[in-house]
Amino acid sequence: MNEYEWHLLEDKNRVDSLQIAGTEVKCGDRVRLRPRAGGDVFDSALAGRVAIIEAIEQDYEGQFHLSVVVEEDPGRDMGMARQPGHRFFFAPTEVEPLGSSADSSAASAATRTPTILIAGIGNIFLGDDAFGVEVAQRMASKKLPRGVRAIDFGIRGFDLAYALLDGTDVTILVDACPRGGKPGTLYVIEPDLDSLDAPDAESAPPVDGHVMNPVNVLRLAKTLGGPLKKILLVGCEPESLGGDEGRMGLSETVAASIDEAVRMVESLVEKILAGQSPAEETTESLKKGELNDAHD
Repeated sequence: MNEYEWHLLEDKNRVDSLQIAGTEVKCGDRVRLRPRAGGDVFDSALAGRVAIIEAIEQDYEGQFHLSVVVEEDPGRDMGMARQPGHRFFFAPTEVEPLGSSADSSAASAATRTPTILIAGIGNIFLGDDAFGVEVAQRMASKKLPRGVRAIDFGIRGFDLAYALLDGTDVTILVDACPRGGKPGTLYVIEPDLDSLDAPDAESAPPVDGHVMNPVNVLRLAKTLGGPLKKILLVGCEPESLGGDEGRMGLSETVAASIDEAVRMVESLVEKILAGQSPAEETTESLKKGELNDAHD
């Protein structure tokens, strides 16, 4: 389909619902993408992914098309705003219905599997600040339970802010966390999110495209439409942040803590999925101002 034909498609009125394989689907429903054989490189990359229907449209020949955004895309809000690059079109025969949000909410909360985001934070050019990046990459290489995803956000603060708003039940932030302990010490902490709204809270500067400040990201997320759901922090006491000129690579001390950190994250995930509170592993609530990034 060429650009002119896509414009014709955009001009068509939206369709409220559509029957696919005996199931009625509508905007906001989830589908699994099953592109036809012989498609382009995007079809190969998106095959098997879960997506959300943004629109159901009919072209000038009467054929139906589903406009979808990929569920795990950190920029999927841009797709929902009908921006190119985060929005894809598939025929009804190329998707598998996964049920509506109404069906999901009707299910018992006790039997619903929680969704978990493991978010690695850090700058790989600042020594041990790359701790969260390394842990997230390790977790992403594993076969994770259903509903669990691990993403290396690096210094992409805007992407993390939007990801915090996508309905995930628990977000586990993984980051270098200087608290005055012995280098390599690991912490499991629950940030005090109420402090973000405290009257005496300092106004946060804008999210910077070159560094990641978790406090500013959390405040941005609340501004964009919070409230935030449960957030935990797995932190590591850094030994070196690379000095004035920076340095790539973790110190030996922090590198030796990576395996234990991965096991700690896995333990938290197991407890959450089993319906247990991870609070017993949480050393303390993080006080206001302690969640700032290590290199601030």
